[in-house]
Amino acid sequence: MNFSPGEKFITPRSGEQQQLDVAIEATHCELCPRRCGVNRQAGRLGFCKAGSQAQVFRYGAHPGEEPPISGTRGSGAVFFSRCTLRCLYCQNYPWSQEGEGETYSVEELAGIFRRLREEGCHNWNLISPTPWLAMIVPALAQAGRDGKRLPVVYNTSGFERVATIGVLRGIADVYLTDLRYSRRDTALAGSEEPAYVELARSALLEMWRQVGPLRCDEQGLAVSGVICRLLILPGHADEARENLEWLAATVGTGIALSVMAQYIPAYRAVQSKPWSRRISREEFQAVWRKVESLGFSQGWIQDYESLTNERLVGFNFRPRRK
Repeated sequence: MNFSPGEKFITPRSGEQQQLDVAIEATHCELCPRRCGVNRQAGRLGFCKAGSQAQVFRYGAHPGEEPPISGTRGSGAVFFSRCTLRCLYCQNYPWSQEGEGETYSVEELAGIFRRLREEGCHNWNLISPTPWLAMIVPALAQAGRDGKRLPVVYNTSGFERVATIGVLRGIADVYLTDLRYSRRDTALAGSEEPAYVELARSALLEMWRQVGPLRCDEQGLAVSGVICRLLILPGHADEARENLEWLAATVGTGIALSVMAQYIPAYRAVQSKPWSRRISREEFQAVWRKVESLGFSQGWIQDYESLTNERLVGFNFRPRRK
């Protein structure tokens, strides 16, 4: 699919035609809920500071995702630069906040996807892709023209427009999405976005409507579906429990969960309480008990005892422009 100005799409929610060129056009960017409306082709920068060419910090076979994503040969992870949030605890801040990375044309980005496939990766894992969709979608189309398309994993913070997620129907196979907060004041303090809760929940429901529960092939590799990540935050474990209750009541306990205990104080969090500490064993156990009491049956909970590796995600990836 090629997103060209003026093209119309059928929205999966209503079945009615809706003009979405403003959502995918770099000349009037409204990809994320901030809807800055800037002309990126003319050098204007919005909140995320994304420009007119895709910016990538690292890419390569990533063994550290959930088992059906990483498999035995690794997920074909592409760490995109820039971000639509400003999380004070971001472990990836050198590229998400400070903009480290190199720019790639659509053709070069398609080359990255082909290289990851040739190296045996199980999927194309788009990490924080939203600002770059106008470049990613045609690059994926180019990379898959020979019929050797890999499952596309849309790896997101959850801060998304429902309209943008709607356009991804038939493009994204697996949604790996976060629910970070359940309260507006915490979302404001942690990510400078008080509307995160309602937006992330609405986006998750659209993802669920599109692809439903996680489905894996005979090798246990993800083919389609939603995986919801819940990162336990220090001082806010009760919000992880509240999100579990919301999921159980709204989507059901069949959704695949990834409960993460790996929070490490980073970036500006090291100077701000309660963000400046690791989570406690009591916080971890409280969330685990909630998962069990609600009856969730599919997913993963990180082992609290094994969380000793504080290496930042992505720093083992090599930059390549071959």
